[in-house]
Amino acid sequence: MANPETFKLTYSTMFDPPAALHERFDAALDRVRATLGGDYPLWIDGAARTTARQFEVRSPIDRDWLIGRFAAASADDVAAAVAAARRAAPGWAATPWTERVRALRRVAQLIEERVYDIGAALALEVGKNRMESLGEVQETADLFTWYCDQMEANAGFDRALPDDPLRGWLSRNRSVLKPYGVWAVVAPFNFPYALAGGPVAAALVTGNTVVFKTASDTALSGWLLLEVLRDAGLPAGCVNYISGSGSEAGAALVADPAVAGVTFTGSYEVGMDIVRRFANGAWPRPCIAEMGGKNAAIVTRHADLERAATGIVRSAFGLSGQKCSACSRVFAERAVADELRRLLTEKTVALSVGDPTRREHWMGPVINAAAAARYDKCTSNLREHGRILVGGTPLTQGGLDKGHFVAPTVATAPYGYSLWRDEKFLPLVLVGEVESLDEALLRANASDYGLTAGFYGGRDETAQFLARIEAGVTYVNRPQGATTGAWPGFQPFGGWKGSGTTGKAIGSYYYLPQYLREQSQTIVE
Repeated sequence: MANPETFKLTYSTMFDPPAALHERFDAALDRVRATLGGDYPLWIDGAARTTARQFEVRSPIDRDWLIGRFAAASADDVAAAVAAARRAAPGWAATPWTERVRALRRVAQLIEERVYDIGAALALEVGKNRMESLGEVQETADLFTWYCDQMEANAGFDRALPDDPLRGWLSRNRSVLKPYGVWAVVAPFNFPYALAGGPVAAALVTGNTVVFKTASDTALSGWLLLEVLRDAGLPAGCVNYISGSGSEAGAALVADPAVAGVTFTGSYEVGMDIVRRFANGAWPRPCIAEMGGKNAAIVTRHADLERAATGIVRSAFGLSGQKCSACSRVFAERAVADELRRLLTEKTVALSVGDPTRREHWMGPVINAAAAARYDKCTSNLREHGRILVGGTPLTQGGLDKGHFVAPTVATAPYGYSLWRDEKFLPLVLVGEVESLDEALLRANASDYGLTAGFYGGRDETAQFLARIEAGVTYVNRPQGATTGAWPGFQPFGGWKGSGTTGKAIGSYYYLPQYLREQSQTIVE
């Protein structure tokens, strides 16, 4: 068991936490449960704003658990939030970057102080297990810290250049990166805290003001992020929070011409629509779209199969397969395919599925009824076109019928089958056989997506995998997760092809400049 005094929580270390971590989580869970069911407003221009309409959020673990009632932002509410951010933008941009860094380091500190309570709330609202929930909150604090560190490492992105070689004149030159203005952040349900908090941190530390929205299924997570930003003392209008549906509030936000840039995380279809919208205005505006993944793990005859099976199961079924980085395709060399399938089946059967706030349960529910229905449709279709090795059924025993629980599923199917191509965001992984590493790489790359990829094989095969795989995040011989588990400062996280628009990764050295535009300054004295 890890020492609580030296333990550093990441997605790689979360499998062996100290006992004190569980004790603190359980205490926080009791505190958070006592606060469920409240009413939550919008936050615009430094003040709460109520709306005529509200919507309920209920836990996917048990639909009888009311998380809260949240303000449903109208187009007018969104316009007010953008207008507030626009008014605040000149003052925040003029704030010395060192002061912005100090303010956002306070945010990181507040997140760490509240890590257990926020983590418990995420577990209840998203349905992820306690370690994944705590990991997400700590990841968010680390993203704030990382972006502050990068601002300092780059001296605020203000660089002196050589003087012009002129006789009789002193001509000084500088390159300065400056903020765009109002930045919109639209975050998904699966990592509502980190995938809102990370872009919010990047936008703010670089001098932009922000309007952000999380998915309607996870509106509490967005409010809890707003609270730490508010309590850190950021000026009114610098951060504005809206809740509501994507079709109304989200659409109004990305349609507002006063929004200078956007970071979106979600589906390929919605992301590409936003990309096109931001490219087709009076001038192109920056759009950082992090979209889906159809992530593959390759297993060769030289692999440690125990390590491979452990990593694949963790990546296929962590958060019930609802990660853009989840492993949904496996290509195994024929010589080891039978044994790998046996191990995957054995490890999947051993998974404990249930209320993920309880220590003994590793996998929780899918997020909502639509996801459960999608699972039913996929598994029913698989029975016709492939073969289910384990799983394939909804789970209703022991009170699980009150939530959206489904069985983790391992299956095989012909390579022409649609599930080899389509992202479903479910605990479902297909295992196929290949003759060689070359064939495995060709099949892995035959996808519109290119987010993450895993490899298990010999040391002399690794170079070929890394040279040829078309993915932004790669893992080799990693039992902690075949395709999942990136952490700020350790593994930058971003996709190629249809998985991302910029080729730059979250938590990397190259992320912050995307929120800035360059101005060349020449002054002749």
